Amino acid sequence: MSKSILFAICVLAFAGAAQAQTAPAAPAGPAPRARGPSLALSVEAAQTAVATCLGNGYKVSALVFDSGGAPVVILSGDGVGARTVDIATTKAAVVLKYKVASSVIVDKAKTDAALAADLKADPKIGTARAGSVPITAGGDFIGAIAVSGAPGGDKDQLCAQTGLDKVAARLK
Repeated sequence: MSKSILFAICVLAFAGAAQAQTAPAAPAGPAPRARGPSLALSVEAAQTAVATCLGNGYKVSALVFDSGGAPVVILSGDGVGARTVDIATTKAAVVLKYKVASSVIVDKAKTDAALAADLKADPKIGTARAGSVPITAGGDFIGAIAVSGAPGGDKDQLCAQTGLDKVAARLK
């Protein structure tokens, strides 16, 4: 066997052994959700919000999000408008971005042109509406609850706040 062929065989064997030693990393499953309310408390808060609005004659959807913006619960009441889930999502996006009730940002945007422009430019928001409140635990922001479907964001926000109030003392 010639030296060049023998050299090539050795190089290939060494390269193969080196590749065998670096096994591919195991796929890392999906990343866990960000910090947020537990599923059980999210369901309870959303059910309370929907029931509160229904008791006032309003068919609504209620959504709870974790601090990273992932939905934990989506409850869409019987007979509610199809767009209420989308609208509630934009309301929650305001809270997730600014960490205050969406009504606070709606009011502030009326006199702050830069804020109003920022809201319109954000594809997750577009139009700021009242109806969502921040969820906190131990002083830390952990998510948002949003409601849509009542005739006015103030009514939606009251239902969202009622849902949050029901579980607030148990949030971690």
